[in-house]
Formats: sequence, C-alpha cells, structure tokens
Amino acid sequence: MYKFTFLLLISSHLCLAQQINQSDTLVREAKIESTVLSNIVKFGVDTPPLIQISGAPKGYYTFFWEFGDGEFSQEENPEHTYKEKGEYDVKLWVTNNYDAGKTPATRPESVKIDKVDSLSNASASLLEEGEIMDFTKNREPIPNEDLVVVLTYKNPFNELMDGQLFFFYNETKYKSDNFQLTDIRTYHGEYPIVNEDRVADISTNPFQSLLAFNGVKPFRTAQLMQDTTNQEELQKKIEESKEKFREMKQIGFSDFQPGEERNIFFQLRTTPEMLKDTSAIISIRGIYVPNSNSANHSVKEMEMEIVTSHDPNKMTTNANLMNFRNRNQKDFKYKIQFQNNGEGPANTVRLETDVPELFDQKEIELLDFYPKCEICPEEDVAYSCLDTTFSENKIIFTFKNIYLPGSNQKGVNSYDSTKGFVSYKLPLKGKIKKQKTQSQTAIYFDKNDPIITNYATTRFTPGLSVGVKAGVMRIGSLENYQEWFLGATLSSYQAFKGYLQSEIMIGSNNYTSRRIYTERTPRDEFFVDVYDYDEQSEFQNLSFYFVPTSYRYNLTDFLAIGGGIQLKWDIRSKVESERVGEYTEVVESENFERRDPEQDTFEQTTTSDTFTNFNAAAFLDLNVGIARIGPSLGFRYHLYVKAPNQQLQFYAIWKF
Repeated sequence: MYKFTFLLLISSHLCLAQQINQSDTLVREAKIESTVLSNIVKFGVDTPPLIQISGAPKGYYTFFWEFGDGEFSQEENPEHTYKEKGEYDVKLWVTNNYDAGKTPATRPESVKIDKVDSLSNASASLLEEGEIMDFTKNREPIPNEDLVVVLTYKNPFNELMDGQLFFFYNETKYKSDNFQLTDIRTYHGEYPIVNEDRVADISTNPFQSLLAFNGVKPFRTAQLMQDTTNQEELQKKIEESKEKFREMKQIGFSDFQPGEERNIFFQLRTTPEMLKDTSAIISIRGIYVPNSNSANHSVKEMEMEIVTSHDPNKMTTNANLMNFRNRNQKDFKYKIQFQNNGEGPANTVRLETDVPELFDQKEIELLDFYPKCEICPEEDVAYSCLDTTFSENKIIFTFKNIYLPGSNQKGVNSYDSTKGFVSYKLPLKGKIKKQKTQSQTAIYFDKNDPIITNYATTRFTPGLSVGVKAGVMRIGSLENYQEWFLGATLSSYQAFKGYLQSEIMIGSNNYTSRRIYTERTPRDEFFVDVYDYDEQSEFQNLSFYFVPTSYRYNLTDFLAIGGGIQLKWDIRSKVESERVGEYTEVVESENFERRDPEQDTFEQTTTSDTFTNFNAAAFLDLNVGIARIGPSLGFRYHLYVKAPNQQLQFYAIWKF
C-alpha cells in the first residue's frame, strides 16, 4: 500500500512537470480567417485557449492587424475596404493578457482583390484634433519578442508637401540596446535619406538600404532648409536626440496630399538583455518636418514599459536605475496604468500609491493622465475630475464621475477605451540614503476589491568613490618601529549599508634591532678564543600594501566596521649593521681569562634587496566619522601569516 502511494506521488509529480514543461515550450498559433466580398474583406481569428493566471483578472486577447496597404486595426474581427486591386500580405499580432502561456504566433495571409466596387469604408483619423504626428504600438515590449510601432503623420497644409521624418530609438542611458530594428514597412513611396556624412554607413547598415523600404524609390540626398526661422531650433533638437538615442533613421516623403494621413510601420525586436530592466520606462522619439522648405517641425515621444507578461494594470518608473551622484539633476517619473476588465463601466477609479521615504510627496508634479478631465476643486462637483489627496507615505489619485467602459462590456470593441493612466514626477527630499525602494499601487474600480500592481523599483548604480588615505603603522615586537603611509581607496559611492572596498598604499618604515651574543672557538686542548659580540642594525623599507577587496558595513551614519585581506611586499629593503667583538682568551681548566683589546673586531655591513619579504594578513577595522562620504578616522588590526605577526594601523581617510 505504501509503495503504491509513493509510486502514485512520483507519477503525479512527473505528469505535472511534463505539463509545465509543455506550457513553457509549446508554440501556440493563432490563425487568420478571411472572407473576401469584392474589395471588402471580413477578418477573423482562431485563437488558442487561454491559460488563466491564478488570482488574476479574467484573461483575454488583444489584436493588431496590418492590412498590407498602410492601414491597421485593433479590433478582434475587423472589416477592411481595399481601395485598389492587388495582392496584400495581411499580418496579425495577438497579445495574451493575464495568460500563463506563450504569446501566440501567427502566419501572414495573402488576400487578393480582383475588383473594386465600394470605397464607402473610409478610414477614420488616427490623430486627435490639432495633432499632426503620433505613435501607436501593438503591445508593451517583452524581452525577445516582436513589437510593432506605427508612426502616423498628417499633412496639415492646403497644398502638396515634400518633407522628412526622423525616428530615434535605443536610449544611451542603457548599456544594452533596447531594440533591434528588423523591418521598416512603407506604403506611400517614402524613401531613406542619406546625408553626406552618413554615406559610408550604407554598406554596414542594412536598414539604410532599399530592401527596408519596399524598393519604391532610390536614395535621395537630404535637402537643406531654405528659411532659417526655426533652423537653429530644429538642429538643436536633432543633436539633443542623437545624444539621447544611439540609433536614428531618416525618411523622406513627397506628393503628400492636403489633409492626408500616412502610416509607417517599424518592426522591432526587444533584446533579451532588457529582461533585467523590467518595469523600466523606455522611449522612442519622432521628429516630423512637414515641409522641406521650412524648418517648422513637430516632436513626439512615446514611452513604453519593459514587461515580462502582458498586464494592463501596472506601475512603471524611469528611475529603475539612477546615478546617485547626479540624483538631484534627474527627474523621478512614475506611471500607473489601469484597465477596467468588468462587464460594465466604472464611474470612480481610485489609485492608492505607495511613496518611498526618500521622496517629498507634497511636491508632486502631475504630468499627464487619462481619462482627460478637470482637476477637482475643494468643493464637491458633479462633473468629471481628478482628485489628488495624501496620507502617510501614500498618494491617492481618484477619478470621479467618469465613464470608463469595461473590456467585457457589450458593444465595446476597442480595448484602448477601457484603459487609463496617471503619470507624475516626485522630487527627492534634501538628504536621502542610497537604498533600493519599491512602490506599488492598489487600484479600485468603484466599490470592487482592489487590483494590486507590480512593484516599481528604484535602484541606484553602485558608482565609484575614490578616497585618499594616510596614517601610521606600529609593530610592537620591533624596536623603535615607525611607518608612515599614503594610499588610495576605491569603493561604491555612498553605499547605504554593506559594500566592498579595495586599497593600495605605499609605506616608508624604519626600525632598529640589537643582538648580543658570544662565540667560543677552542684553539687547542687548553685555550679557548671567546668573542662577545654586540650587533646593532637599522632597517629601512619601502613597502607596498594591497587590499584586493574588503567588506565594510555602515552601522550608522558615523560608525562603520570592516574586514578583509591585506598583502604586503617590501619593494625596496636596506639593512645597515655594525658589529663590535671583544676578545677574551680563556683557559677553562685553570678558570683563567685574559682580555686582549688588540684582537677586538669591528665590522660594518650594508645590504639591500628588492621585492622581498612578501607577507599576507587578515584584518579587522573600525571607522569613526562621516562613514559614507567625507572625512573619518580609523583603526585597523592586522594578523600576518609570517613574523612579525601583529600590526596596528591608525589612519585618516577622505572619500570623494
């Protein structure tokens, strides 16, 4: 019975492991379905079953269709009208939300249009009133997955236009690239621009070739602006963008009809290295110059969050990795995103957000939010507004009297209409400690239970702190020992608690020794020659000390302890000795002694050596003063492997 139970348990574990392994490795596929009616095509999709994440809201799919003619849709089952006959490659990206499985893959499908009978399905404008350029993305970037970014631009003038676009990506503040640009798809004759100083790059950059632009036009040289009104401002913005981003694509366009809107599709692959920066806010930027004869331009930047799974309720920050030394010159931005996944609209959305102690929450600056509404006044009002209140280490944002549709609500076709966000900036308090902080938000839709977001984590780079160190050393077992030293330290900048430190030091030491001894040499069977020696030596050394690494821990702002290994090597050693010998003739059998000064001896010797007396020690350390940065005093005890075994060090240090 026990054996059977044991085997059953093993079998259950093996089955469970096999299921987990299959869910991790099995590629799921979503299949495009289409029905062609003249030039109108009805699209659908057959999706694999969702694998619900335990404890999360109900899983669902979102969709992004690229119809192959420069248009796109985010509906599940769109209907699209093609304006011209031809064969079109339709692409689909399916995104799984609150799903434990892998993102479904899709195969492009070719749609053939043989005749055009209807042009009634005109595309609605993708731009808000007053905008001439914007970005749209199919999903948030996940490491090692594809991302599609659509740049939509519009001719705001009442005449044909020729102009250019700049697309910037891969921020320089990250050591690794955020993205690999794998494709650029254009549908209106856009062409890559080659400046004279970039011609040499063509052979090494495949995305400056015609292949990336569907082969529609040859390369053109960038045109110079004719007016100088905004030329300086445009060049300044381009140069600033080049400093912020490592990569740039410059694209030209022509024959742009008045009021026409066009789309350019950039396909990017998020690099695996970005996995360590999840919850980080990354950005891309576009600069739009509608008229080649003018430097008037528009700038648009889109922020995105590196995620590990698609969860529309999340919190992100651009301060995931900051330089502590330059902390007061940086903006600490946070963004809370939410989505109503209910079957009906939400009238009140409350966001209760933790504020780490290092931030001054009373000085919050609200950057942007959605749904768009007024800021609430002090008195109660009946119109839609956003209220901001404070409690201890907490900010509470409340959208009042709004209408936020639910993703499962009947008649709701666009998931974007069910989403909202709040972005804000927080300043640091005057004096802060260098420590990791985390912030989290509880999202309340009306009176429902809260949805708890992920943690938005703020970390500081270790940084480097160089210190200057000087002091004296003592070895009690050596007579008149005195050593002065000067050195340098290298450690992390203003570490909060524990950190590693390396050191190098040069010391100059000297000490003396005296040796009194007797040598007896029998001359024959009666006489013995006896020399009483008094030998005095002076040692002078130039020593090199190296601490490869030590561990230090700040107990308080003014007290620290440490320990580590120290290596010592005398790079130059000199010994000057004097020996005086007094001669005595002794007849031991007769108990007879006779001093003979004429046979006394006197010797002087000088010896020197280099790179000698290698030794290693373990040490313990106590430091009192400004422990993290600035001046302090310290005491260190060494225990060496070889004699002399014990050494004391008294030092002063200043860390920068």
